[in-house]
Amino acid sequence: MTARNISRFWEWGRKIICVGRNYADHAKELKNAIPTEPVLFLKPPSAYVREGSPILVPLYTSNLHHEVELGVVIGKGGTAIPQSNAMEHVAGYALCLDMTARDIQDECKSKGLPWTLAKAFNTSCPVSEFIPRERIPDPGNVKLWLRVNDQLRQSGCTSQMIFSIPYLISYISDFITLEEGDLILTGTPKGVSAVQEHDELQAGIEDVVTMSFRVDRQD
Repeated sequence: MTARNISRFWEWGRKIICVGRNYADHAKELKNAIPTEPVLFLKPPSAYVREGSPILVPLYTSNLHHEVELGVVIGKGGTAIPQSNAMEHVAGYALCLDMTARDIQDECKSKGLPWTLAKAFNTSCPVSEFIPRERIPDPGNVKLWLRVNDQLRQSGCTSQMIFSIPYLISYISDFITLEEGDLILTGTPKGVSAVQEHDELQAGIEDVVTMSFRVDRQD
């Protein structure tokens, strides 16, 4: 079998595991309780979109929100991974957006239903180029930002995360076996807001990477 290229994880990685409410200020801005254990949900690999292709607003939402996040790319799989060994399973990182149909999510939450339609649609996971782990020596202290049409909307630091990356890797792997090429989205800082058709989104990890996406309406 040909070795797979981790730097193109989005082409063959099997799952995207997302952590909700991992920044206290973001939980508060959406009037959610601060969690005592990680809140998890999934996106399918069909959610990936790369620079040069647009983010498509689903036909069923009128309130699509941006959420900028640090993504962790798994390089070595495992189950029940101890926190002390967790970083050995990390191949690198990616700058990611968790695009969210907020009106649909609110409706699902009010009915006690899963968030799938709000979170897992096509193009709901824009990702940057792969970032080798050596380029982010301290993933617990990197600055994330996002602009819409050159206006700063989100700015935060991963030091504000409630649950650390080693904790998340260990916690997730207790329930879901992690595999090479999997992506973990680690949560978003405060400042989420709606985007419209034709908006231009720019996001970055300070001193590491930037990316840009245009928003279009689904045909």
